[in-house]
Amino acid sequence: MQLGTVIGHATSTIKHRSLNGCRLALVQPLNVAFEPEADPVLAVDRHSAGPGQRVILNTDGKAARDVIGDDKTPVRYFVIGIVDE
Repeated sequence: MQLGTVIGHATSTIKHRSLNGCRLALVQPLNVAFEPEADPVLAVDRHSAGPGQRVILNTDGKAARDVIGDDKTPVRYFVIGIVDE
């Protein structure tokens, strides 16, 4: 799991069929000091997190496939919760 901040959302007219109806969030991973770490990632967001909100990311590909319900989905990151501040 990884802590991150939502910095935006992505819209795609052409995407893998497993992502139809999924909201895509652009998330900046954070380190333990809440500072940006690494490059932003694209994550499936079923919790409707808004820009500026801290979220918990899961990076387990198998869990992502289970959440999406498709063994062939290319999803690697997904939001598992919004941090209550």
